[in-house]
Amino acid sequence: MARINLLPWRAERRKSRQKEFVGMLGLAALAGVLVAFLVYSYYGGRISGQTERNDFLRGEITKVDAQIKEIEELDQKKSKLLARKEVIEQLQSNRSQMVHLFDSLVRTIPDGVTLSAIKQEGDILTLSGRSQSNARVSTYMRTLESSGWMTKPDLNIIEAKGANPGLPYEFTLKVTLANPNAPKEEEGEGGEATAPAAAPAAPAAGGAAP
Repeated sequence: MARINLLPWRAERRKSRQKEFVGMLGLAALAGVLVAFLVYSYYGGRISGQTERNDFLRGEITKVDAQIKEIEELDQKKSKLLARKEVIEQLQSNRSQMVHLFDSLVRTIPDGVTLSAIKQEGDILTLSGRSQSNARVSTYMRTLESSGWMTKPDLNIIEAKGANPGLPYEFTLKVTLANPNAPKEEEGEGGEATAPAAAPAAPAAGGAAP
């Protein structure tokens, strides 16, 4: 009777299955590496693109910052030019105003009153002088009020001193400067004209006593 040995066939089948398992395991490992490479490449591309966009935005921000700085410098130059223009316009206005002011001072001094000193601080003019009487000073204040170039006369001091018998009263009064020729838009919120620049103190000759 013939004998059949099945052991080699089973061993060969086992080896075949092992080869298939190893092949499938290799294919799975290769597929995993490929997927990992694709994922890495995808996110690497995304990161690279985002980095390029960030670099572009940084460059644009730098340009905008430079433009902002240039605009600020131009604004500063503009402010300085406007300030100079305003000063020049004010000086031109005050030049004619001071001429009218001194002319008005001379014309408004009544008989029996003489000025010894004039002092200006902003739009406040301080007048010091001597007078024959209190009534003369009152008349002088009314004349100043109606001159148009000086308003709000305020008598600070008036006292009798015997240094000058002809003009025994010494007085000091303050007035607010005004410009009747100033346009309305140049006037401040209080309705007063723009104050002239400060002028140095100068003596003025008064009217002769009667």
